[in-house]
Amino acid sequence: MGGFFGTVAKQPCVSDLFYGTDYNSHLGTRRAGMVTYDEAASRFCRSIHSLESTYFRTKFEGELSKFKGNKGIGVISDTDPQPIIINSHLGKYAIVTVAKVCNINSLEKELLETGVHFAELSSGDTNQTELIALLINQGKTYKDGINHMFDKIDGSCSLLLLTENGIIAARDRLGRTPIILAQKDNAWAVSSESTAFPNLDFDYVRDLGPGEIVEITASGVKQLQAPGDDMQICSFLWVYYGFPTSCYEGRNVEQMRFQTGKEMGESDKTEVDCACGIPDSGVGMALGYAAGHNTPYHRCICKYTPTWPRSFTPREQSMRNLVAKMKLVPNRAMLAGKRALFCDDSIVRGTQLNDNVKVLFDDGAKEVHMRIASPPLIYGCRYIGFTSSKSDMELLTRRIIMELEDGDPNAHLDEYAQDGTERHNTMVEKIRERFGLSSLKFSTIDSIVRAIGLPKCKICTHCFDGTSYFHSSEKK
Repeated sequence: MGGFFGTVAKQPCVSDLFYGTDYNSHLGTRRAGMVTYDEAASRFCRSIHSLESTYFRTKFEGELSKFKGNKGIGVISDTDPQPIIINSHLGKYAIVTVAKVCNINSLEKELLETGVHFAELSSGDTNQTELIALLINQGKTYKDGINHMFDKIDGSCSLLLLTENGIIAARDRLGRTPIILAQKDNAWAVSSESTAFPNLDFDYVRDLGPGEIVEITASGVKQLQAPGDDMQICSFLWVYYGFPTSCYEGRNVEQMRFQTGKEMGESDKTEVDCACGIPDSGVGMALGYAAGHNTPYHRCICKYTPTWPRSFTPREQSMRNLVAKMKLVPNRAMLAGKRALFCDDSIVRGTQLNDNVKVLFDDGAKEVHMRIASPPLIYGCRYIGFTSSKSDMELLTRRIIMELEDGDPNAHLDEYAQDGTERHNTMVEKIRERFGLSSLKFSTIDSIVRAIGLPKCKICTHCFDGTSYFHSSEKK
């Protein structure tokens, strides 16, 4: 997915920029970058590093002295190298994005045919952030260019532009990813994660609205474009990606996860001895389940983080599988003879679940029950680059459906996505059998909508039920 942080102050901002960007590290694992604008030297100071075998701080801490200035932006990226520095008729600026451009190939061809040149490549392909910048450059103003970019892309894009005057922040037209605004004495900041603010003494001001564009200087915030009425914020921000202390649209991540688990625990009649969260994103749900089910919460499995990065960091799937297994350590003393219930955020391919269930039984669990915070993932994400953003056939559910429907992975998808139907129940039972679970249940779309607390029409649930739209004029 990715996340970014930007700040403008009346004093040097490098420390705030460094730590603020680091607080977005859980949103991506491939690359990171920072850039400041040094007014005294009239130049941008930039650095980009790979994060595939290490963490943000280890790459940037030793070179902080090279960054100068009172304003800067930073990014954690799961896509292309960022920031990109641009010299255009709009002025000189640096850009970072959290985006997924589904029609990047056709846009690249269109731009090349008009004589536009690309200077950056990302693993041999067009750099997505550069393409977005080139679309912005076709506008007469930054606001005009950003709206032109919104009109051209299929997918989503939130961005920060560091100009010689300040920061321009633009949230995706349908608000699929968040931008949050904060303030302290003599400084302003924007971030993908509100978690970045408290320890840097920033106070939350507000969320930018869908399609809203603002210009931020040390003196204040100027709205360049008011937000639109339509929103499709990604539900997976609460289910999986968000840090527990973060809030989006006023809804706290941990509260949402707790409520989802509590509701499931209250209605579940399964007899268990304890509930446990698969760390990290399953913990909040498991605590809620334990409260709702009136059963103790036990740490039957723990995450070993000192030397193991996140499971999807390596490029090769075989290595990701190994890391996924090695970083989770069962606790035999807590498992032995127990009817243990585990909560997790989702099932994508099923790789980690396949490894863990056998280990849990081998380590003495009498029963292993699984509760999933999200409904089954039926559709690959078209809008955001995150864990469920795979081709449909990489999803475990589609492989199960293909088995059940004589080789057709697209048959009766509406029924498989609808909780309580015969086909849905058959698919869930097949998944349970495949992994040898004592029982398996998923949350429903209605449950996560209630826990998030926003109207269903403002939350994107495409990966669960296939309902979505690219632009507000194309609702489905």
